[in-house]
Amino acid sequence: MGITSWKSRLLQIFNSSANSRKKNAEMSEVKSFKDQQKKEAAFDSRDRGIRTAPLGRIVGSVGRYQDFDNQFRFKRNRPSERLKWIKESMRLGRQLKPVELFQIKDEYYVLDGNHRIAAAKEFGHDEILAHIVEFVPSEDSLVNILYRERAEFADRTQLPVEINLTEFDQYAHLTDQIIEHQEYLQHEKGDMIPFEKAALDWYRTIYRPLCTIIKRGKLVDSFPGRSDADLYSYITLHQWKKGRKRRYGIGIAKLIEQNMEDFRKKMTDLKGIEYPEMKREITVFILINVQAKKELKLIDRLYEVKEVKEIYSVHGDVDLLVKVDLTRDLLSSDAEIISQFVQEKVRMIPGINSTNTLIPGFSRIKKPEARLNDSGEAK
Repeated sequence: MGITSWKSRLLQIFNSSANSRKKNAEMSEVKSFKDQQKKEAAFDSRDRGIRTAPLGRIVGSVGRYQDFDNQFRFKRNRPSERLKWIKESMRLGRQLKPVELFQIKDEYYVLDGNHRIAAAKEFGHDEILAHIVEFVPSEDSLVNILYRERAEFADRTQLPVEINLTEFDQYAHLTDQIIEHQEYLQHEKGDMIPFEKAALDWYRTIYRPLCTIIKRGKLVDSFPGRSDADLYSYITLHQWKKGRKRRYGIGIAKLIEQNMEDFRKKMTDLKGIEYPEMKREITVFILINVQAKKELKLIDRLYEVKEVKEIYSVHGDVDLLVKVDLTRDLLSSDAEIISQFVQEKVRMIPGINSTNTLIPGFSRIKKPEARLNDSGEAK
């Protein structure tokens, strides 16, 4: 009995150690696309074209997931000559082709470009240019149905941000609003308005202002598990479509008109008049990598941008450090104002390879010391 007991105990220890080593090995690798594709039953694909992908969401590889750890660093004893060449190319500002990514839900897997991903992550970049093919989960779970509805809404509207709802069929309600707004704009302007353009105007002048009111009124605190988008959908369905007036809290009900376009006009009139306290400055630092020999020309171009306050040419992993002062109001968010500025006024300048944005959380600034003239008086 004693010998058998010891043998059983040793076998348990051995198996436990082997399982632990296996688990650690799996955790140290990036995720496998094929495993996740099988798990999600994601076999229907859509070509999303070339766009930027957030590096933080690139979590796996299609064929080489065993070559990298979960931080996308090469494992020991793996050849890295190509990685060295890629890193040197990035430092010199050479133009590299977009990487190839497969997408499942909010995660990306590398088909081609593992070395470029590894180098970009090592340099601290926040995004990379990629050609993306999305694989859509086919199982009809609540999560997957909502995901497909959100993806279809995003495809059709081409909005710069995601709108996340937690109930079925609510994206159809938002789409109907955009169509109604599109018809209103076409009648107002006497010209055809593309759906994507109407969607962007709806987002900026109707959806975002009402969501701002919802946030300021802290309505979502009374509905655990719901989002601002859910409350927007609920309020507008009852207020504008069904004509059922509700009480939403002090100061909120009086801002929500019975008609969507009346609400839009009211928010436009309020902007900068009744909410001046919402205007504030945002300081942003942008780290820029540029193409070789174009640094001076880019400095001149950036200097012409009104919001740019300081520009520095630096040595290291980035080429330029730019300080920018922006202003946002009631109808804007920090993230959107910053993203819009970077996309429309920085990235569009030819010669810029990549950008990385830093937002200060806390700062202390010394006042400049007063200069004295020859008589000892302050200038």
